[in-house]
Amino acid sequence: MAGEILGVIGTGRMGGPMAGRLMDAGYSLVVYDTQAEATQPLVKRGALLASSPADVASRSDIVLASLPTPDIVKAVALGQDGISSGNRAKIVIDLSTSGPGAAKFVAEGLKAKGMTLVDAPVSGGIKGAVNGTLAVMVSCPQATYDTVQPILKNFGKLFYTGDKPGVAQTAKLANNLMAATALVITSEAVAMGVKGGVNAKVLIDIINASSGRNSASEDKFPRAVLPGTFDFGFATGLSYKDVRLCVDEAEAMGVPMVCGAVVRQMLAITNAKYGASSDFTSIAKVLEEWAGVEMRG
Repeated sequence: MAGEILGVIGTGRMGGPMAGRLMDAGYSLVVYDTQAEATQPLVKRGALLASSPADVASRSDIVLASLPTPDIVKAVALGQDGISSGNRAKIVIDLSTSGPGAAKFVAEGLKAKGMTLVDAPVSGGIKGAVNGTLAVMVSCPQATYDTVQPILKNFGKLFYTGDKPGVAQTAKLANNLMAATALVITSEAVAMGVKGGVNAKVLIDIINASSGRNSASEDKFPRAVLPGTFDFGFATGLSYKDVRLCVDEAEAMGVPMVCGAVVRQMLAITNAKYGASSDFTSIAKVLEEWAGVEMRG
């Protein structure tokens, strides 16, 4: 770590806390975000502010990126004044959920510039980013993995999925599909229970003591649905993007996505009704409206 400078591009809701953990671990940072205010807490702690992704890659040894969509990842990595235009960093760690197709495209583009992509999407939300309890899925050459392990361990538990770009993205999409599916089916089940006269909290307690328990019943419902706050911390637009990517990639592989297609449609409805910036627990609000109930307790 001595003398090693890390660049961080995208210091928002996920990237900001992760960058903060790197500073806590003693790393020197160069940061960039299109929203200047997102970098200010890090700059106040001593991080250096860059003027572009290329500037970050010219002032750091390893670049990390946490970005919202595949198109933005491609543009930041390979576009004009992008990371690939930098003249110092040789390793680029993409913490975004961009899908295997984008990961392969970016890896090829970076390789042409003498850079190696570390495909490293994370799962665990803002709370996990703050506490360092994320699941970090990683695919890259073994030697590169050995180099970046000490950095990535600051974010949580690592899962090495192999040396081909996009494999970690496939794992992440599978996880996010299941997370969204749990939320949809739990919303349907609890709406039915409340309509039938069962208290929502009592039903969630029953589910969590029984075979139906899942990530939505154990975490999302108690934190964001039963209180009526709908503020779990993951945007509907991002969940919709992840599930669309998952279904599209699966179908391209020849893997049917029957349940996945329904979950995608539920997210499309939620996204249209409440907006991309709404919390994805708003799926439960759609079910409340349809069923004519409120799931509170």
